[in-house]
Amino acid sequence: MMSSHDAVTVTAPDAARSDSLLRFALLADVVLTGANGIGYLALATVLDSFLGVDRSVLYPVGVFLTGYALWLLTVARREDIARGAVAVVIALNTAWAVAGVAAVAVDTLTATGAGDVWIVFQALTVGAMAALQYAGLRRL
Repeated sequence: MMSSHDAVTVTAPDAARSDSLLRFALLADVVLTGANGIGYLALATVLDSFLGVDRSVLYPVGVFLTGYALWLLTVARREDIARGAVAVVIALNTAWAVAGVAAVAVDTLTATGAGDVWIVFQALTVGAMAALQYAGLRRL
């Protein structure tokens, strides 16, 4: 007689979670976005002169990014990731990336050279997150 301890569940390689890339991309976004948001809130008085972006911009952006990261966490932690929520994440990340490059191109924030580099780097990173999330969504 076989006990429950003797039973083995075998999972075929193709049966591995199809959402692993998407879940990874969402959780990486949570970490990066959350760190940015908290950083802007905690270091706004230092970053304003270094980046050349006024605190009146850094604080609201920090609040937004922190809230967005918390929402992303709820999306990523669901048992079944909602495709519609991921589509919103991809759209928001794409918009953020385009807006970042555009802000530097037209000098909207009058950032320092370091600030411009940071904004473009951040935009490219967010754009890469959107692309990774899109690839993960297509695997579902």
